[in-house]
Amino acid sequence: MGDSAEKKARPSFFKGVKSEFKKINWPDRKTTIKQSVAVVAISIVVGLIIAVVDYVVKYGVNFIIK
Repeated sequence: MGDSAEKKARPSFFKGVKSEFKKINWPDRKTTIKQSVAVVAISIVVGLIIAVVDYVVKYGVNFIIK
C-alpha cells in the first residue's frame, strides 16, 4: 500500500538534501586549522587534568586501604 508513495518520496528527499547542502556555509582553510588546533590542545589539557586527578584519587585510596 505505502510502497508506491515511498518510491515517489525518495527522489524528492534527495533533492531536498542536495538543496540543503548548498545552503551550508563551509569554513575556510585557516579557520578549520585554527579550530582543529584548539580542539587538540583542549583535549590534551583535559586529558592531563583527568590523569592528575586519577593519580591523586588512586594515591588517596591506596593510602586509606593501607
